[in-house]
Formats: sequence, C-alpha cells, structure tokens
Amino acid sequence: MSDLLLTVYLHPPVLQTAQAGKLGVVNRIRALLEPRGWTVRVERSGTDARAQAPDRPGYALFNMERPTHDRALTFRLAYHYPYWRLERMAERWRWPIAQCAFDPSRIEEHAARNFARRLRARVLPGPDPVRGDHILIPLQGHIRRQRSFQSASPIQMIRAAARTGRPCIATLHPKEVYDDADRTALDRLARHHPNLTIGGDTAAALRDCAFVVTQNSGVGFDGLILGKPVVLFGQSDYHHITLNAGVLGAEHALALAPGHDPPAAKFLDWFLRRTSLDMMAPDADDRLLAAMKKGGWPV
Repeated sequence: MSDLLLTVYLHPPVLQTAQAGKLGVVNRIRALLEPRGWTVRVERSGTDARAQAPDRPGYALFNMERPTHDRALTFRLAYHYPYWRLERMAERWRWPIAQCAFDPSRIEEHAARNFARRLRARVLPGPDPVRGDHILIPLQGHIRRQRSFQSASPIQMIRAAARTGRPCIATLHPKEVYDDADRTALDRLARHHPNLTIGGDTAAALRDCAFVVTQNSGVGFDGLILGKPVVLFGQSDYHHITLNAGVLGAEHALALAPGHDPPAAKFLDWFLRRTSLDMMAPDADDRLLAAMKKGGWPV
C-alpha cells in the first residue's frame, strides 16, 4: 500500500468546490504532490466511503473528520482563511498546538498589534468592540450531555454563568439540531434565571459583551480577536490565554473574567501566522510539505 495515491474525502458543498478546482488548499496540495509522481483524487465522504478507506491503496485526507487509518490525515480551517491545520487526529484539543506552550515574550508587540488589527478588520469588520455588561454563551451541540473533553455539560455551563447575576445571552448554533428535550431544558433555565435570554444575534452580542463563556466554540476564538476575555468549559486548541473552568473551577473562572486581559494580539500572531499553515505565506509550500511529512506521508 505504498502507492503514491491521495484520495481527498469531502462532503458537499466543499466537495463541489474542490471538484470545480476552487478549494485553494486542495489545489495547493495537488500542485505539490502531482509533480512528485502522486495521483490526487477528490471523492465524496460518507459512512461507506470511510469504512472502505482503510482497505484502499495510498493515502487519505479528510476534512474535519477523524482519520480512518494510519495513512490518513485530516485538515481543518484554523478558524479563518487562509490559515489551516493538517493533523493526524480530528480532536482540536489533542493537536500539537494545544500541547505547545505560548510564550508572549518571544512575540514582537508592534508587529503583533498590526497583525491583529488587520485580522479584525478583515474577518470581523464593523464598529469598534465595547465592553458591555452581558455574558455571551454561544452553544454548540449535545447541550444536555457532558462529554469527555468537557468540565460540565453546556446546560450546567449556562447555569454557572447565569448564577453570576449578569445578563446572559445563550445563542444557538445554526447548524446544530436541538430537540424538544433540549428546548425544554433551556426554557427551564430561562424561567429560573430572569437574567438569561435564549437566542439572538451571536455576532452582535459578541461585539459588545463583557466576556464569552463557551465549551470550545469558534465564537470564543472570535472573541479573542475582538479583545474579549473567554472562559472555556471544554478542552480546546486555543486555550492558552483563556480562563479554564475545569482547572480554576467555574465560579472562580467566571469571577476572574471581567478583569482578564491577556496578550491577545501576540497570541493571535503566534497561533495563526507563526504556527498554522498560512496559505498566503511565502513559505506556504514548505510548511505544507513539512506537515505532510510529519503526518507520515512519503513526500
């Protein structure tokens, strides 16, 4: 099974984008591998395709899915284009970046501030963020269950935030399905905590919130871009400058949040520009080849 064949497994609509030759990261991979004798195929992912992948020749690449065998990798946007990560596992909190120590003293302040300012203007344009009074709680899925990477269930997380007495806005993820039991649990919380609102415009609430409380949502990462303190109730790849409720305790982490002022600009510079696969960087090809080699591909 040493064939120099790469099968890229994708779901719609990303599948159609790649098949049309418009997915830049796949184009970059193809341009690197084909001159080296590889064949690159783009196919639809799914239950059957994933089950058959380990028995197929060559190597595999999945998008935001767990690799199915030791010749497979997964790739995922590092929250915002053109930053990507190519990894052996799908769980972001297990990636090398999550295990790395962040040392702000190694990052030049002026350059980091310029980078963070340009990033904010590009990905989160709008009026300057203000530090309001409310807590934003962007929800993800499985809200009634505490999963292995979480220090509390999302419902317990909302309850902890509401107990601070601050106005709280818990917003629903547009791509998640919330069943009747989920809705009932949220309604019950809202009845017990008059300071809690369920639903709303996440982007608007983020720009003027006091801080963000989340498991490990990408909204929390956007909060860092807007200079907001973030309290995490789950393991994450961007935990380095957040307050961790699992380590500090929920009550203590929430109490510290209003005054938390980490070096966010330096962190964003390190996390995105220095440690991700920046597809616009002059050394993008070298970074991508190094990530493939680290993942075990013979490049």
